[in-house]
Amino acid sequence: GVDQVLSYVQNGMMVCMDAQQGVIVVEPDDVTLKEHQRKEVLFKENKEKLRELRATPTVTKSGKRIRLCVNVRSIEDIKKAGEYHVDGVGLFRSEFLYIENTHFPTEEEQFCVYAQAAKLCKEELTIRTLDIGGDKALPYFTLEPEQNPYLGFRAIRISLEMKDIFKQQLRAILRASVYGNVRIMFPMIISLEELRQAKQLVEECKSELKAEGIRYDEHIELGMMIETPASVLLASDFAKEADFFSIGTNDLTQYLLAVDRGNKKVATFYTYFHPAVLTAVEHVIKAGHENHISVGMCGEMAGDINATSLLLSFGLDEFSVSGENIDFVREKIIKWE
Repeated sequence: GVDQVLSYVQNGMMVCMDAQQGVIVVEPDDVTLKEHQRKEVLFKENKEKLRELRATPTVTKSGKRIRLCVNVRSIEDIKKAGEYHVDGVGLFRSEFLYIENTHFPTEEEQFCVYAQAAKLCKEELTIRTLDIGGDKALPYFTLEPEQNPYLGFRAIRISLEMKDIFKQQLRAILRASVYGNVRIMFPMIISLEELRQAKQLVEECKSELKAEGIRYDEHIELGMMIETPASVLLASDFAKEADFFSIGTNDLTQYLLAVDRGNKKVATFYTYFHPAVLTAVEHVIKAGHENHISVGMCGEMAGDINATSLLLSFGLDEFSVSGENIDFVREKIIKWE
């Protein structure tokens, strides 16, 4: 890892980093330096060529239209995403609205952000409800220490426990839904009971807003993340009650393989190309399609061009990736037969 390199690199030393290959060379000789410089030139040239494809629809050679969306955490990210010509925001990480605040944001504060986001998005805007816990904490909300925080009090579990906070967010999203094609996505669902509770709270918020004379999209779609073994195994049941799926391969890989993705000692075991992960992904896509709902992916796997062809062969409907990966994934989709 980089920390190992930093232990013996000193100020003034030349370092070449090849992020594509995951290689760092300290004090390269002339031949190695020239080779890295050549690769850098080729990379920049290829990047410019890919920019020319941005206006090209993401349609495979066989004629299938694939949705290519972007993952964002702020209004600034959405503004920047406009230059990529994407099909919308496949993941708006709403937790950063909480993380970057000094208090739980009020309904009005959230509404202003979500409404602005909806206006900026010409296509869909999928807002994931509060997903804290695990590796994400709030400075003003102290969680009890846990031996296994990734398996503890987090995400939808916190929302369903703190219903008042959850309903403030749901009301804000519903109010913003009149300004664009907004969808709500619930994280870390493991049971039908959780999904139904979350949906029921949405209905309660709708009733409240209606009584107050406040407009909202009555047909707003309610989907869920597939990121636990439980949600994979119950995908067919969930697909009958959710409007869409989005596969979160980061946590899913960790849970399926019993590997802490933050632990460098077992990092080599963490791979979404493991047969168990691939089988799970294919199963979820099949379950979604059998129940006539779309299936997307917003984890790191979606932005890995080494996985694009495989995911397309599974029938994935939507790729939601970070901005820097959009051009590369677009090219792979367009060239896929």
